[in-house]
Amino acid sequence: MTDRIDTEPVDGIDYIAVQQSPRFQTLKRTQRSFIFPLAVLFLVWYFAYVLLGAYATEFMGQRVWGDITVGLLLGLAQFVTTFAITMGYVSFANRKLDPKAEEIREELEKVEAQA
Repeated sequence: MTDRIDTEPVDGIDYIAVQQSPRFQTLKRTQRSFIFPLAVLFLVWYFAYVLLGAYATEFMGQRVWGDITVGLLLGLAQFVTTFAITMGYVSFANRKLDPKAEEIREELEKVEAQA
């Protein structure tokens, strides 16, 4: 057994260089510019719901229609929000992220084919 780490051939793909490339950094920045604000927004919305449930019990217990309460409607809205964020991200990724990622992937496949 040896302590030596096998390295890729010199003419192979340098994945560290790809990760540090401006195109890849732009791709990551674009993804983060969508994900982080929505994650913060959703967490604020989620914790507001939890805090309302803990401290505003009268408000959450108000009947809206029959046995349907404000708390139940807000709880269901959590699910709706989750699905809306997911659909929004899929749409965003299809329009903005996937074309850039495909360009990078195709370039890497060409390099790999030449090696």
